[in-house]
Amino acid sequence: MNGSSSTRKSEQVALLVTCLSDLFRPQIAHAAVELIEKFGYRVDVPKQTCCGQPAYNAGEEGKTRILAESMISLFEPYRYVIAPSGSCAATIKEHYPGLFHEGSSRHGQCMRLVEKTHELSGFLVDVVKADLEQKKSSFDDGPLRIAYHDSCSGLRELGIRSQPRKLLKDRLGIDISEMSNSEVCCGFGGMFCVKYPEISTSMVDSKIDGIEDAEAEVLLGGDLGCLMNIAGRLRRLGSKTRVYHYAEFLTDSGPGPAIGYRK
Repeated sequence: MNGSSSTRKSEQVALLVTCLSDLFRPQIAHAAVELIEKFGYRVDVPKQTCCGQPAYNAGEEGKTRILAESMISLFEPYRYVIAPSGSCAATIKEHYPGLFHEGSSRHGQCMRLVEKTHELSGFLVDVVKADLEQKKSSFDDGPLRIAYHDSCSGLRELGIRSQPRKLLKDRLGIDISEMSNSEVCCGFGGMFCVKYPEISTSMVDSKIDGIEDAEAEVLLGGDLGCLMNIAGRLRRLGSKTRVYHYAEFLTDSGPGPAIGYRK
């Protein structure tokens, strides 16, 4: 563990839980808190609303602006805002600024939020420069072939690719079995999968072809929307490939039931 963690004990950071994690996979948020606290930060989870991504994708800029103003005020006191989701972090960093007039006080407040918002793996690798202690895999069936899906927003808007792979390598010694289409959209795309279900299904089927070609027993990723989309299709096709958020693999306890499964 990074030896400078003791100097951060007074710093309180905020976790942007994200709607999907809150409603469908709270263990991702718990994993994020555990990982951040390993480096001496105190994590607060203030009562929060949606970041506005669905409204923005639907062209509802006015409604998005209302949600953005709420988030700007909510997170103003914190040194960092961390999200276990590339798409939610990218909504703030890439799309919030265009909602406000440059030079206005609200735009200035928005830019302060932009500067301190980070996707989880980007925060741990690029800001904290984390050195995670190695641990053994919690799976009892030996080494696994693990693939990684690079979600569109995290990859293209935030440059998140090497960071989760570095954490997985340093923590678990995992060498990713790279898919030929790891950087191709899975077909979720928020409102896209609702508006264009046939195209979305074709895209996720192509993604699953990549998973099968890599002979992956586990698929990891950093955006729950993508992971739920892929996991749901895998289950409907009868696949045994398990799907998790990368943060769940990095905790001391390791992952529980895969996304879409219950004990």
